[in-house]
This record gives sequence, C-alpha cells and structure tokens, in this order.
Amino acid sequence: MGEKTTYADRPWLKSYTFGPWKLAQTLEPYPKVPLFKILDDAAAKYSGRVAILFQGREIRFLELKQLADKLATALADLGVKKGDSVAVILPNLPQFIISDFAVLKVGAVFVPIAFTIKAPELEYELTTSGAETVICSEASLDLVNSLKLKVKIKNVIVTSTEDYTLKPPEIREIPGAYQFRRLIAEHEANPPEVEIDPMEDLAYLNFTGGATGVPKGVMLTHFNRMANILQAVPWMLNPLKLGVVGKVSIQVCIPLSHSYGYWASETAVYWGMRNILAPDPRDTDTIVGLMREHRPYLICCVPTQYMRLVEKKVGRMQSMLLSGTAPLPRVLSDAILAEVGMPVSEAYGLTETSPLTHMNLIAFSKITGFAPALKPGSLGVPIPDTDCKLVDPKTREEVPFGEAGEIWVRGPQLMKGYWPTPGSGLVEGWLPTGDIGRMGEDGYFYLEDRIKDMVNVSGLKVYTTVVDEVLFKHPAVAIACAIGIPDSEIPGSERVKAFIKLKEEYKGKVTTEDIIEHCKRELEPVAVPRFVEFRDDLPLTVTEKIFKRALREEEIKKMKEQGPLKE
Repeated sequence: MGEKTTYADRPWLKSYTFGPWKLAQTLEPYPKVPLFKILDDAAAKYSGRVAILFQGREIRFLELKQLADKLATALADLGVKKGDSVAVILPNLPQFIISDFAVLKVGAVFVPIAFTIKAPELEYELTTSGAETVICSEASLDLVNSLKLKVKIKNVIVTSTEDYTLKPPEIREIPGAYQFRRLIAEHEANPPEVEIDPMEDLAYLNFTGGATGVPKGVMLTHFNRMANILQAVPWMLNPLKLGVVGKVSIQVCIPLSHSYGYWASETAVYWGMRNILAPDPRDTDTIVGLMREHRPYLICCVPTQYMRLVEKKVGRMQSMLLSGTAPLPRVLSDAILAEVGMPVSEAYGLTETSPLTHMNLIAFSKITGFAPALKPGSLGVPIPDTDCKLVDPKTREEVPFGEAGEIWVRGPQLMKGYWPTPGSGLVEGWLPTGDIGRMGEDGYFYLEDRIKDMVNVSGLKVYTTVVDEVLFKHPAVAIACAIGIPDSEIPGSERVKAFIKLKEEYKGKVTTEDIIEHCKRELEPVAVPRFVEFRDDLPLTVTEKIFKRALREEEIKKMKEQGPLKE
C-alpha cells in the first residue's frame, strides 16, 4: 500500500468480491421514494408469497399490505397526521411490522420502544418524542396508562400477543383504548395520499444510548433507511439474486424494536423473503426449533444468542448466519462453524447509521462451490458509498493504516441528526462512533473497544474486548466480559475485573485462580483481570448485549458502600 494512500481512497474497494464475482463499488443514485413503497412493490410482485410466519400463522404479502393500509386509514381517522410521532411498544409480533408500514403511510414518524422498558425511560421517550398515539400490547397497557397524568396521550391502541396466530382470541373492549384488530376490521384499505420528501421527512425516531448514557433520539429519514436496505444484503447477495428474491426465508431472532431487527424485517419485505419471527429473543428452544423446522436461508442473531445455539447443538444447516450489535469472539465463531458447518458474517453499525456501515463478505462453499471469503473477527468492509476513517480521538487527525483510532463514518444511511436538531451529533458530515478500531491492508476493519469501555491501568490502555476474547477461550466459560473498575490504591487508575457465567458441567469446579492463570498465559500483565466474579447470569441489554455499564455501576456503588474490593 503506497505511502500516499488515504482512507479517502477507499482501499477496501479491492475487497468487494463474492466468490468469483466482483461486487458493485457504488449503488448511486439511490431511489428517493417513501419507504413504504417497498411493501407496495412486494405486494404487487409476490402477492401470494408468505411475508410473515408467526407461530404457525402465515400472512402473505398482499394481506400484509391490506392490513397496513387499513391501520393507516384508522390512524388518519384518529387524527394522526404527517409529522406526528407514533410510539410502538410491542414484542416480536406481526403487529409491529403492520404498524411500521401503517405509520409511514400516513406520513407519521415511527418511534420504536423496547418492550421491556420501565416507567421513567418510557416517560422520557414519550415526552421527548411528543408521541400522542401509542400502539402497545396488553402487557404494556398498565404501564402506558400509569403515565397519562404525566404525558399527553390522545390515543392508545392495544393488541394481544395472540391476535395474529392460528387461534386469535375474541376481540374484547378495553376501556380507554382502541383494539388493534377492531380498528383494522372497521376500516377500508384507503390510506390518505401524503406527500413525502424522502430526503427530509423522518421515517423513524429511535432512542439510543441507554447502554452508555442518556438516550438520544436518532432522526432517520425515508431515504436513510431505503439506502441502507440496498447497501447490505441485496448488494452482497446480488450474484445469487435470481435464486433468492421471492424464494427464501429469513429468521429474525433479535427484537424488532431494535434497529437491527426491523432493518432485517424490512430487508425481507424488499426482497420478497418470508420473515420467520422468533417471538422471544431469549427463548433459545423455540429459536432452535424454528431453525430446524424451516431451515431459513438467512438467520439474524446477536453473539449471546449464538452462544446459546452452540450449547443447544443446533446441528448442521446451510444457512447464512449474520451477527451484529456486539463483537463475536473468535472462539465462538469457530465453535459455530464446527457446529453448524457455516461461518458467521459479522456486521457493524449504529442506530445512527440506519444501522449498517460495515459487512463481512461471505460466500457459501457448500451451496455455491467456493470457499468462504470471510475474515473471522472482523467487522468487515465499509458497504457501498460509505466512507470510513480512523482518527485520533484527541487531535481528530487520521491515524496511519494499521494503527488504532476512533471510527468515523459517513454515507447516505447517516442520520439527519439527534432530535430535534438536524446536524447535531455530526462533525462536518461525519459521525464519530465512539468505537476504537483498526484497518488491515485489505480494507477490513477490526473493533478494538468502545472508548468508554477501555480500561486505564496506570496510564496504559487495556481493550476489554481483547480480555473478553481470552476469557471465552477457557473451556469452562459460557458467557464472560471484562470491565474497568476504579483502583482504590492509585487515584485516577483502574483495574480489570472479569465476570463469568460457567457452563453447567463446570460449575463449582473452576476457581478464580484458574481464570487468572489462563489469562496470564495469553495477556500482557497489565490486562490480566485483578478480580474475577462468577455469576449465574450476566445483565443483558434489550438487544442481548452484555450490559457492561450496569456491571460497572454496580461495582462503583459496591465500593462506595463497602470499601475497596478484596482480591
């Protein structure tokens, strides 16, 4: 690589290959259309194909469009108009996808809210977004009603988790709320004609940052999400398009309320794929059962889910495995390859990027006859029309290739800004991600750590992801993570602490000393955990990531109450 080559030269373009095929280096111009057009087009092209499979119930594309159109008509009758925010608090149900397109059809802004949210966070997100219409499940109704004296809520639409199963319950009246299925039954599929400016009008207002700080509202336009759908699976699998479009299934195992989840579901709609919904992201038995029964072409999970799948011995299957939201330890990716017979393609991105910026290109050796073009442990290469550079967090100067720096990105999928100010959170059109990475000579990127997760040990940086990787190599470890905690002996410094959930057969048989000795063999002395704590479970975020901030806050509180930790 020449000395004058810079990140602006996009050195990753030479790695745009899929087996024997070259992939497009640009997808410009991107269509400037309302996002709901992907459902209209799918209903026209694949009307009789199954769009959603949920607990045995099949919803075909034409029916999905009709349901969305009827709900959109009902929303308009309830006074929802262009620019209004509609909050949706639902688990993985067909109603989430129906609501998604219905809200977009009336020109409103879809505000996805985690089904597990607590009252203070919900009050904050409803107040901040200004959402006066809420679509929720019966399980969340009491929570929503409890906030009516604090938050202005005009309309509450309630649905049952069984409403779109093979045996839906009878529609029952709920005081102070509208029933989801009744609204659809009582309205024609005649949504209002709304003029959408895809470049400016918001499609989504996602709150993010709960795992690292106060949630911020991310403004995504119709154009942002449309571009990102095209930049990912349809771009990478374009050489196989004829055998995929309108013919295969995708299994979505992550929460739809997370940007990864409904990006995957919208990708399924765009390419006419059957979306196999896993009702509960933590119900591993059901997820495995769906995989074995339906053998989906694509499977979308997060690393903690893959950990459980390995333990469940899911068996061989010719499925493309996608992983996101957190780094996938190399030992786990190797275990998945050994168990399933297929490699995992990692992807990287943020809610602010609709959500994808990088993808680990993969080929199917068993299906297409050539070897996987996969870089285990890598985030992948920047997807088409996405610029990426690594900068020194302090000086904001680009770091040389191969050195670690903060990942900055820009592209058509980049958010409009943090609510409510366009451009906020961006630096001259770039998004500083808060993640530290490095780039190999082939243009593949590797994540080192989040800036906030790095540990400062007497002025030396320790990447907790490196420690995590080593912890996972121990044969007794099921789930693990490392964090930094204050060093009681050296003000301003930190120590590394490891949290470990052991595999069942190793419980009571592994000691703190065993783990520390294991780490000493593979880590620099400064990175070896000073403390080790075994737990039956580790806290997880809504998207099944290990909640490192929660662990850190627990430790700081414990130290304040009890004094310094004992080794």
